[in-house]
Amino acid sequence: MADAENGAKENGAASAAQAQIKMQIVGQYIRDLSFENNVVQQGISGEVNPDIQVQVSIDAKKRQVENQYEVVSKFIITSKNKGSDQTLFLMELDYGGIFMIENVPDEQMHPFLFIECPRMLFPYARRIVSDVTRDGGFPQLNLENIDFVALYRQTLLQRQAAQKAAAEAAEKDEPAS
Repeated sequence: MADAENGAKENGAASAAQAQIKMQIVGQYIRDLSFENNVVQQGISGEVNPDIQVQVSIDAKKRQVENQYEVVSKFIITSKNKGSDQTLFLMELDYGGIFMIENVPDEQMHPFLFIECPRMLFPYARRIVSDVTRDGGFPQLNLENIDFVALYRQTLLQRQAAQKAAAEAAEKDEPAS
């Protein structure tokens, strides 16, 4: 009887181990990086009171290698002078990672790619932004943490609104029968 119980426990542990999600970062890279220092280029002078805007978007796609995905976080960071609305600097960073992901159900893969993977890459992208702004002649810009769940939900809502608007526009264009 004890052997049967031990066998059942082992089978349960084996199936739990098989179902455990596995994620590994295979590689990380900068796909694109640009930094424009307009203070030096345009000779902006006077009092500078920066207003920094950060836009973030995520892109993900399946690679040809089994269980591998590419996820790219895109940052557009603009610093403008509050008083004159002149651009002080503009930075664009596309930071990507290649992930090996196993045992994630198909219905959960999309949110996993757009939430968990960017969350893993973010500290590295934050460091690049900090170093580039400092090396570009400005105080280090340490990005605040990003709520990737909220970003994902916001993106879904925007897509749904765009699809609804496109469907309504298509209905208006259809000739009446």
